[in-house]
Amino acid sequence: MSERAVSFGAVAQSYERFRPGYPAELFGTVMSYAGRPVRTALEIGAGTGKATRLFARRGITVTATDPDAAMLAELRKHVPADVRTVRAAFEDLRPGERYGLVYAAASLHWTEPDRRWERMAALLEPGGVFASFGGAPHLADPAVEAAVRAMRAPFLDSDDIPSPDGTPPGHDMQWPGTELQRCEWFTGVRQAVVRRRLTMSPRDYVGHLSTVSAYLLLPPAEREEVFRRIRQGVGEQVELTADVTVHLARRRRER
Repeated sequence: MSERAVSFGAVAQSYERFRPGYPAELFGTVMSYAGRPVRTALEIGAGTGKATRLFARRGITVTATDPDAAMLAELRKHVPADVRTVRAAFEDLRPGERYGLVYAAASLHWTEPDRRWERMAALLEPGGVFASFGGAPHLADPAVEAAVRAMRAPFLDSDDIPSPDGTPPGHDMQWPGTELQRCEWFTGVRQAVVRRRLTMSPRDYVGHLSTVSAYLLLPPAEREEVFRRIRQGVGEQVELTADVTVHLARRRRER
């Protein structure tokens, strides 16, 4: 997992170009849960700033953190000038300033489980909000999905990231909500889904796959061959289900 976690910097520009941004509805979901104005936020694993701009452009002062210099360099091209960037992994962040919101956009699964929630709580104001959101786009047509799976099979068993705590896909509460429900530091755990559908060309779909860590670790020749097969085999237009699953929790107030 650690090798996959640090594989994105080499494709920072492609990540920015081909990864979808986040819908405005997501911001509304987080703020509705907060129930009060949020002035400061810390972002974990900001990447190229897809989520950074969602919050920073709506009046929140964001500190964006990421361990990869190339990803942060790309991020700075696309976010408001007042966004502060810090090159650091989550585990290397030191408690100091506390924030009204700490969030992770498709990045929490790369963090170390040991003391994860204790560290998270230390970054939040009492009563502050934690949010994790993301969800890999999936081919909407089951027949196309099966065809792509067959094309990929000689090179990869799967391009998914399994649930870190083994929660099955059909469970009512998904990870990290399952961990948060057992955590002494947080309360009010909630799961929500922002529905989203995407349409793209075969070339752009392969561009998206080129930013997925499972493919990044393939030998270059194998990666190009699987992309060639997929590009030729998905038809003229690619329909994706790209729902964003949101997990929210509140930092318990200190006694």
